[in-house]
Amino acid sequence: MLRPTSRDIAAGLAIGLVPPGPPRPAGGPAPDPLTALEAAVRPALRRSPCVLSFSGGLDSSLVLAVAVRVARREGLSDPVPVTWRFTGAPGAEESTWQERVIRALGLPDWQILRADDDLDLVGPVARRSLRRHGVRHPANVHLHLPVVELAAGGAMLTGLGGDQILAGWRRPLRTRLRVRLGRLRRRALGQAYPPPPPPLTWLRPEVAAQVRRATREWVRGEPHRLGDRMAYHARSRDRLLMLDALDAIGADHDVRPVHPLFDEGFRDALAAHHGHRRDPTRRSLLAAIGGDALPPEVTAPRGKALFGDVFLRLPTREFVRGWDGTGVDADLVDRDRLRAVWAGERIPWRTALLVQHLWLRANPPGPAPVVPPARATDDREVTT
Repeated sequence: MLRPTSRDIAAGLAIGLVPPGPPRPAGGPAPDPLTALEAAVRPALRRSPCVLSFSGGLDSSLVLAVAVRVARREGLSDPVPVTWRFTGAPGAEESTWQERVIRALGLPDWQILRADDDLDLVGPVARRSLRRHGVRHPANVHLHLPVVELAAGGAMLTGLGGDQILAGWRRPLRTRLRVRLGRLRRRALGQAYPPPPPPLTWLRPEVAAQVRRATREWVRGEPHRLGDRMAYHARSRDRLLMLDALDAIGADHDVRPVHPLFDEGFRDALAAHHGHRRDPTRRSLLAAIGGDALPPEVTAPRGKALFGDVFLRLPTREFVRGWDGTGVDADLVDRDRLRAVWAGERIPWRTALLVQHLWLRANPPGPAPVVPPARATDDREVTT
């Protein structure tokens, strides 16, 4: 079982690489990426029920479309998309694209989960996960728990891996120039621009300096060539911690989590056909993978949703306001500065793991409550 370290929790991120594994034996000619992606979804489709954690973004839409394509060609049951809808989080609104994709794929069964404070960092769903599995990375991994419960005995497909495999952290030069020009234009027009991420003021100064230096090295170390970049992210601690956390949640319900974009066969195929490309955009890679085989609604460009307001809600605000100052690693975190940061208007996302760590210290696990899994209502909506 992989756990975030004390520094991961204090800094709010897990960076770095694990040593490479032994080289795999060379196989035959690599299939095209779409064929490899179809092979990656097939094991999940052969388990029943097979659900897909579907946000409506590009990555989950791609995986859903490929899974539907395979299921119908091979006489398997369609995967069931499961979607969260949130109140009070306009930045996370993706219902328009969700509906377009579902309609384009002709899926008759679509389950919608609704949440208010349910998915807060220390809300009811997170508390169940924290008491069962402890603090895991990332801090929002608990949002998959109700989805896993719907898949009991089967499989859960996800679109995880798109940010690492299809986009990476390094923006193409054209995109970087466009962002800079956009900032200059907004400044000239007197328009507001999103503020930069808050400095790590809650960390001890020497620790903050170490984290900033390690982060710069990690981002600068990302290769430009697609094949090398995929290999780089495949060895990241962030990926390994995330997938291990999902495996732990799935094991409780006999569910196999499957992440096709991280699949080795898909990565090999993508590297064989496009690995030489430098800083390809997500849009160009999706076009190369899907071509004309997938509905245009699946790969059409759309904005990136923002989910901070889903997880930083009333339970978290109440907890940090009433925090008694105990439980932090004093070698890493300045208690008084953390309290000052949390007294501000917005709670920085980089403190999310700290919130969960301190909540769990204040609320140690007791006997596990018996909680029935989520079930669909007649209108195919599920409320946790």
